Amino acid sequence: MSRKKKPLPLLENITITDIAAEGKSIARVDDLVIFVPFAVPGDVVDLQVKKKKHHYCEAEVVRFVQYSEIRQKPFCQHFGICGGCKWQNLPYEEQLKSKQKQVFDQLTRIGKIQLPEMNPILGSVKTQEYRNKLEFGCSNKRWLTKEEVASGFKYDNMNAIGFHITGAFDKIYPIEKCWLMDDLSNQIRNEIRDYALSHDISFFDLREQTGLLRDIMVRNSNTNEWMVLVQFKFKEDGDEQKALDLLKYIGDKFPQITSLLYVDNQKCNDTFGDQTVNVFKGKDHIMETMDDLQFKVAAKSFYQTNTEQAYHLYSVARDFARLSGNELVYDLYTGTGTIANFIARQAKEVIGIEYVEDAIQDAKVNSQINDITNTQFYAGDMKDILTDAFIAEHGQPDIIITDPPRAGMHSDVIGTILRAEPKRIVYVSCNPATQARDLELLDGLYQVTAIQPVDMFPHTPHVENVVQLEHR
Repeated sequence: MSRKKKPLPLLENITITDIAAEGKSIARVDDLVIFVPFAVPGDVVDLQVKKKKHHYCEAEVVRFVQYSEIRQKPFCQHFGICGGCKWQNLPYEEQLKSKQKQVFDQLTRIGKIQLPEMNPILGSVKTQEYRNKLEFGCSNKRWLTKEEVASGFKYDNMNAIGFHITGAFDKIYPIEKCWLMDDLSNQIRNEIRDYALSHDISFFDLREQTGLLRDIMVRNSNTNEWMVLVQFKFKEDGDEQKALDLLKYIGDKFPQITSLLYVDNQKCNDTFGDQTVNVFKGKDHIMETMDDLQFKVAAKSFYQTNTEQAYHLYSVARDFARLSGNELVYDLYTGTGTIANFIARQAKEVIGIEYVEDAIQDAKVNSQINDITNTQFYAGDMKDILTDAFIAEHGQPDIIITDPPRAGMHSDVIGTILRAEPKRIVYVSCNPATQARDLELLDGLYQVTAIQPVDMFPHTPHVENVVQLEHR
C-alpha cells in the first residue's frame, strides 16, 4: 500500500517581510523560509503551503488579513494570471530598492570578492509601454482561470491569443490589453484574433501539431515604424490563401505597419531563427536610432527591448570603458553590433564576436549605414573563436566589453581573457548571479572598480548590471 501524504498546512496571520528572487516575496515562521507570489512586504496573510522542503516551502495567499501600506493597485486586468509584471502591486521606488539589493546580495554572496560602493540603480525612463517587441502565442486551448472553472461557464470555442501559462506549455491565457507596449500592438493582436475567429481560421494545437495560426510577433521603433510577423503552419488545401487573406486585411487595416512578414513554420516549436521569413508588404526591417546612429532591425535581429533605457545602459558601458580613441576593443557577444557601433567613434578599432551568423551580418550592415569603418565582426561559438591564436592574429585588446547571455561566460572564454590581459573589462549582464560567478574567476587579475545597476524591465524582478574591472 502506498503511504498517504500528510496534508500541507494552512498558516494563518503571517507577515510578509521581504522580496525574494523571481518576483516572489518572503515570510518566515521560526526557521522556515516561505516563498509567496503576488504579496508585498507588510501584507498580513493566511497561506496555504503548496510545496514543502526541509528549510523552505512555497505557499499561496488564500486570504489577505491586512494589506500593506506600501501596496499599490495593479493597473493591468491580467495581473496575477499571465505571469508577467509580477511587481505591479509594488510601487516603482520599492521595485528599484529591491533590484539594487538583489545585485548587491548576489555579487557579495556568490562572488565573495572585494567590491566598491555601488552606484544607485538607474530607473527606467518609462514604466509603461516601454517595450519595442512582444510575442503572442495562438492556441486552441484557452487557459481558464479558477473563477471560470468554478463557474462552469462554457465557451463556444477555446481559441485564444496571448501569453503562455507557466507550467502549462500548450495553453494560452487570452490577453485583451497589455500595458508593456504602445496600444497599437493590442489593436493589431485583437484584430487578428477577431478576423481569425470570424473566418474560421484554425488556431494551433501544440500537442497535436495542427492548426494554421500559431504565433505573432509585433515590433515598433523610435522612428515610428512597425513590424508584424505572423507564423502559420500550412497543411490543408487553402491554408496559404487563408493566411494571405488575413495578412492583406491586417495590412489594409493598419497602414502604420511598414514591415508585414510571415513564416510557414513546420517545426514543433515557434522559434523561427532557422526559418525563411517572407515579406508580404513593405520592408524586411525597421530602423531604430540611438545617439546619431541608425540601426537596422530585422525579424531575427536582437535589439534591446527597452529602447530608451538601452541608450542609458550602453552609455554606462561606454563611460566605464574610458576610451581615449587609441584602443583596440573586443566586443564579446556583440549581437547585431549595437555596442560595437555605439563606441566605435571613440576607439581605434572594435572587433565584435557573436554566435549567430545573421546577427553578424546585421552588425556589418549597421556599420555601413553609419559610415563606420573601424569595426570587424566574426561569427561562431565564443569559446571557439576567442582563442590565443585569434588574439595573436588580430591584436591584444586594450579593452574588452562583454555582454553574455543569462548563463554567463564559458570558463574557456574567461581563461582566454585572463591570458589576453586587457587593461580594462566592462561586463554587462542580465543575470547578476552568473556575473558574480564570473567575477570571482576574474578576481585574481582584475579588481572591480565600479558597479552600476540599470532597470530595463519595470514591474518584473529582472535587472541589468554593468561592472568595470581594472587590471591589478
